This record gives sequence, C-alpha cells and structure tokens, in this order.
Amino acid sequence: MKKPESFTFTLPWPPSTNRIWRNVAVRGKPRTLLSEEGRRYRNNAAQMCMLGGVNNRQLAGRLAVSLVACPPDRRARDLDNVLKATLDALTHAGVWLDDSQIDLLSVARAQVVKGGELRVTISVKEAA
Repeated sequence: MKKPESFTFTLPWPPSTNRIWRNVAVRGKPRTLLSEEGRRYRNNAAQMCMLGGVNNRQLAGRLAVSLVACPPDRRARDLDNVLKATLDALTHAGVWLDDSQIDLLSVARAQVVKGGELRVTISVKEAA
C-alpha cells in the first residue's frame, strides 16, 4: 500500500479578510477586486510554495489541511480570519486544483512569532 503524500511548509502571516478585497466601480458597475495587499500576499505565498516544492503540484484527490497560526503579536484575532487569503493563495499557486478538495481542515493558534507565520501541512487522503 502506497504511503499518502504529505507536504509541510511555512507561509507568511496573511492579511485580514477585510483587507484582501476592495470595492470599486468599473463603468458605473460595482466590482470587488483583490487589493494590492491581497495580490502581494498571494505572490509571496506562491514564492514560499515554490521554495517548499509544492507550487504547481496540482494535487488531485481528497485533502486534509492543517494550519498552525503563529500570530505576529498578542492582539485578539479571529482564528478563522487566516483561512480565506491562505486557501485562495494556495489555489492560485497551483498547490491543488481547487480548495473544494479539502475534506478536513484544522486551524490551531500557537505562540507569537515576530512578523507572524502559518505552518501548513497538506496530506492527500486519497488519490483521484
């Protein structure tokens, strides 16, 4: 029996969900676009995925994802606020086909780390 694939790598601390999108009017019609901060995070995350050897993997099958959130300071934060920017950045980096493949998602808060970071572990539960 083949051992399931598993990848562990570290990403920078993501921007708040409230700051990754901006609302603009294009030809008088409202649109929601990725903010400059959101684009910068997505690009930084893609570079970290490349260094971790997981970019453009296009993992198929059912996935389990574990995030260990090491915040940049002791301020009160909603733990689920790290999910949107992170999962979207991993999708954009080509780590998996789509984040709808995730069957198990866990997020844990850990100690404060200067600048903040997310420790990510992705396991392929079953191949496609």
